[in-house]
Amino acid sequence: MPSTPLETLRDVFGYSTFRPPQEEVVSTLIEGGSAFVLMPTGGGKSLCYQIPALHRSGVAVVVSPLISLMKDQVDALAANGVRAAFYNSSLKSSEARRVLSNLHRGELDLLYIAPERLMSEEFLARLSDIPLALFAIDEAHCVSQWGHDFRPEYVQLGRLRRLFPDVPVIALTATADPHTRDDIRSLLGLARASSFVAGFDRPNIRYTVVDKLKPKIQLAAFLKTRRGEAGIVYALSRKRVEEVAARLAASGLKAAPYHAGLSTNERQRVQEAFLRDDIQVVVATVAFGMGIDKPNVRFVIHYDLPKNIESYYQETGRAGRDGLPAEALLLFGYGDISIARGLIEKGENAEQKRIELHKLNAMVGFAEARNCRRRILLGYFGERMVEDCGNCDVCLDPPETYNATVDAQKTLSCVFRVGQRFGAGHVLDVLRGARTQRVLELGHDQLSTFGIGADQGSEFWGNLIRQLVHLGYLRQDVASYSVLKLTEAARPLLRGEEKLILAKPRARVAPEKKAARKKVGEIEYDRELFENLRALRKRLADEAGVPPYVIFGDATLAEMAAYLPENHQDLLGINGVGKLKLRRYGDNFLEEIRSHLANRR
Repeated sequence: MPSTPLETLRDVFGYSTFRPPQEEVVSTLIEGGSAFVLMPTGGGKSLCYQIPALHRSGVAVVVSPLISLMKDQVDALAANGVRAAFYNSSLKSSEARRVLSNLHRGELDLLYIAPERLMSEEFLARLSDIPLALFAIDEAHCVSQWGHDFRPEYVQLGRLRRLFPDVPVIALTATADPHTRDDIRSLLGLARASSFVAGFDRPNIRYTVVDKLKPKIQLAAFLKTRRGEAGIVYALSRKRVEEVAARLAASGLKAAPYHAGLSTNERQRVQEAFLRDDIQVVVATVAFGMGIDKPNVRFVIHYDLPKNIESYYQETGRAGRDGLPAEALLLFGYGDISIARGLIEKGENAEQKRIELHKLNAMVGFAEARNCRRRILLGYFGERMVEDCGNCDVCLDPPETYNATVDAQKTLSCVFRVGQRFGAGHVLDVLRGARTQRVLELGHDQLSTFGIGADQGSEFWGNLIRQLVHLGYLRQDVASYSVLKLTEAARPLLRGEEKLILAKPRARVAPEKKAARKKVGEIEYDRELFENLRALRKRLADEAGVPPYVIFGDATLAEMAAYLPENHQDLLGINGVGKLKLRRYGDNFLEEIRSHLANRR
């Protein structure tokens, strides 16, 4: 066993340095402390508990809601020589007995398990006799009613702190707004635990939203430029998933549907084929979590509107996990809003419906926006970005702008005059001078801001309010019925110390393909050699019966094709090449590089 976490990172996982704040999280857990970790998809959350699991005595128990994700994680760990297993309903009885036997004999470093199985009285009693390194709760937003994917079985996990008070607990998520974060920490008994927030930005992903005019043609045109690249298309219903997948397959693409209505065997077959690069495109329902841990997904397309920004962020985050350039395309149609709203209204819990409708409205605001999309996305999660990103459709094809300072001051003043106790609808009525019963009963027709926006329609002011929320001048307090409140950033704007330039409304069309101003995460490499290395990786993966990325990710192959390592020592300097993988595959890849260079001479 390596003597330091950094040596484990290098020798076992093949990376030379930690990303912020991985090292601090790892140290906290190794020393016996607990932690809450918020880190973007692809940011390296797993290493935060996998490395401590190798440095603490006992087994690390990892809670995961998705069977498919457990298998991916265990396959990747096994390829690095780590003793890991999963215990879930997909195992045959003989396999399950073997896992439990290994657990009791102390032959596992990590055990992945679903929350309901972990919290059964039988399994908890079993754990009481086993040395435990830590508990890791992945997808921790599932514990909170404010989270976009609330799961009642997750609530029981709060008992772990009481049942095992001396065992460190780490809760991890990629999608949690401030309310959800507070709820997670409270429910899991982590109020006093260390908190690590790494930020939400995924700069290698280009965000694009276009009007859904002729979706079949738009989808075909997008995919035509991405032959051979892996991607996911999300649709709202199982029927739509089947239709889109059949159409893509008929056009010659290797595509397949994936949704909860398919048999377990068929879902598993499709996922395995996608992971092994035998299928290029998976079409899936937005309501069904796929748990895809595939680093070389180059694009994610939303054929229909997601119901909330958390889902959109999580689903688009499945693109470009390897850090290489990727694209997220959303086809936005107003008909989708009513469909999504109808699905929400079918729920029986009034409070849950209110929360979900609030989140749907925020998603619509994102799609309608004419400001930098990344700033809006990060702002939703409470992270303010000062400059535009240069890598979204709005930045690459800027709309016409106007000075919105006075209109913004009117809006902010109105929010202040009504006491920061009302939602957007009431503020709009006061701004436009609407003599509604509520306005008159409250005496708000006597306010100085009553009617100062009568020259513009409600659509104009509604859009402006959404933009002020996106840009951080206003916040909507979802816990208090989405009332609007001023932020500190509003003060200089109200005083006239700051100008606000916004985009004019326009008929949106798909922007022309342009190069991003920043080449984020991209290195210059020999593309022919890269494809040769991918082909070699596929052959080795098929022989070993594992997905290609388990051998090496695309980012690792890109570095090989850029730096052309000549020997084992050079190869160890490539990110993603650990000592075990060097022994298993190093000579194959070095030979492929030598052969390519010889043929080029």
